Amino acid sequence: MPLGKAKRYLEDVMAHKQAIPFRRFCGGVGRTAQAKNRHSNVFCLPFYLHYLPFQVKGLDVDALYISHIQVNQAQKQRRRTYRAHGRINPYMSSPCHIELTLSEKEEPVKKEPETQLATSKSKKSQASS
Repeated sequence: MPLGKAKRYLEDVMAHKQAIPFRRFCGGVGRTAQAKNRHSNVFCLPFYLHYLPFQVKGLDVDALYISHIQVNQAQKQRRRTYRAHGRINPYMSSPCHIELTLSEKEEPVKKEPETQLATSKSKKSQASS
């Protein structure tokens, strides 16, 4: 996806015009029969929109495209929530590691026409002739 198109897409997601299709760790995005534009994680998008211009230093912006994006689960962070009657429950957060790679489009190199190369003869066949 080209960089300009990706930026527009992320801005549309923040405005809730489009959704990012995603799956939870094991299962779907929720219990609904239809796909709706409500299942989007908009918390990390300002982070991406802020850091996209810094990654284009010294590169041709028009030739950039997102070549790789990967999200992995990070280690859960623990906090405590205090409940009634003196109970304490875990209050876990579910962070993630996001890997984004931008690359320039490479121009294709034309293949040279095949030339008729002289077939090399082995020493044995040269000796017999």
